[in-house]
Amino acid sequence: MTHFTRTSIVVAAIALTGLAGCASTNKSESTGQYMDDTAITTKVKTAIFNDPALKSAEINVETFKGRVQLSGFVSSRASSDRAVAVAQGVSGVTSVANDMRLK
Repeated sequence: MTHFTRTSIVVAAIALTGLAGCASTNKSESTGQYMDDTAITTKVKTAIFNDPALKSAEINVETFKGRVQLSGFVSSRASSDRAVAVAQGVSGVTSVANDMRLK
């Protein structure tokens, strides 16, 4: 093998190894997925804040691979149900886990 061919193979192997480090697993997510989840979280928070029935609610939003988890405190079961419905209406949300508590 020529020196150029050997060098090309080594560079390709290093590049593929580096890209494998960016892949997601069941418990972690790639950089792109993290950015998508951050955007989803922001959209859900904005939608909840802009809903007149939920403005005073203390709702926390976390997203992992499109799955949104709502936690915190709401004043009624209707507010809890409304927050879930609002979150489900946001594009990119695959499912919503309701961990909110009544205060």
